Amino acid sequence: MKVVEQYILRRTLGIFVATLFWVLAIVWTTQILTRINVVTGNGQSAATFFEIAWLVLPAVIPVVIPFAVGIAVAQTLTTMNTDSELIVISAAGSPRMTVMRPILLLAVGACIVSFAVNNFVEPYSRERLRVLISDARADLITSIVQEGTFQQVEQGLNMQIGERLPDGRLGGIFVSDTREEGIELIYYAKSGATVDLNGTNLLVMQDGVVHRKTADGVSVVQYKSYALDLSQFTASNSGPTLLPKDRTLAYLMNPDPNDPVFKKSPQGFRAELHKRFTEWLYPMVFALIALAVAGDSRSFREARVHPLLTTMTIALIVRWAGFFAADKVWNVPAFTPMMYGVPIAACGVAAFFIATNRVMELPLSVVERGQTIWTRLQQQLVAIKVRLSGYKRALPGDPV
Repeated sequence: MKVVEQYILRRTLGIFVATLFWVLAIVWTTQILTRINVVTGNGQSAATFFEIAWLVLPAVIPVVIPFAVGIAVAQTLTTMNTDSELIVISAAGSPRMTVMRPILLLAVGACIVSFAVNNFVEPYSRERLRVLISDARADLITSIVQEGTFQQVEQGLNMQIGERLPDGRLGGIFVSDTREEGIELIYYAKSGATVDLNGTNLLVMQDGVVHRKTADGVSVVQYKSYALDLSQFTASNSGPTLLPKDRTLAYLMNPDPNDPVFKKSPQGFRAELHKRFTEWLYPMVFALIALAVAGDSRSFREARVHPLLTTMTIALIVRWAGFFAADKVWNVPAFTPMMYGVPIAACGVAAFFIATNRVMELPLSVVERGQTIWTRLQQQLVAIKVRLSGYKRALPGDPV
């Protein structure tokens, strides 16, 4: 690799790593916050929260990598063009591949990483995440032993413990079960304890009553001792339900015919398989779009939309089309060719612009219209600010 190519690769890789880190941090944080209720709502430890946070990360990486590649390539080439470096490289007689080769090398590496994470890392992290969430939801012994608070185990099932006694027993036990339509069950006991009997979690309640309300009336049963099977409140015994996106590539290619999820939606497995075969192409798509937009040397005094904005606008349109096809193919198999057609067509169009020495830009009419709208908006904001300042000066009691 030439010195110039190493220079371009080093600059692009630096911006790519920085962009990937910050964008990944933002998206990762939003994904973690959506799952924080697993810890706060089920009494889990901080270690469980951090493990869930790390397991969420592989699902975010393939989505962020293409955008990081597009931003890195567009920003690097734009800066080099502003500093007249592209003009010098061209004037020295270097072929266009001198600029393209390091960009394509970075894109190929990003595609390989995206494919590996999407097919070999993410399925295992998703499966482990399902197990953790299922265990957290099934851990009723930890969940209910929180004094003075109601814990919703699932829809229609709530528990509350009044206090935890010094000898480890529980006091003031209250259980409300309205999961079965037309039947309301309310358990109350003065004291009780949790017991593990042959792998079955039991809540043994003493000195309490059971209220049963149906359409025929209300019945009240008083008891001295009553054992409530906690395992009936969760489906933890059967393990977590694994969806197609939680499965490995090998399983998607040869699913178990007896899999209840596969029996219910076999098209979902085929859709996920096609998604795995197309998602890894988008880093190359974004890199070619950035090359088509900012790969040529142009005068920075020339009026044009910033290449980074143009690159991201076109890339977002292409990515939206890919998401649309992937979503539709779950119910309509006819959209399968579109999943492959979108990235391949985008690569073909960008390669055409590069090969014919044309610059891919947004239509001038759209740019001018956007600039006009922005100018009008600025003028309206200034007018509103002037009116507000005049209104404040006219308020009574203000010093003249």
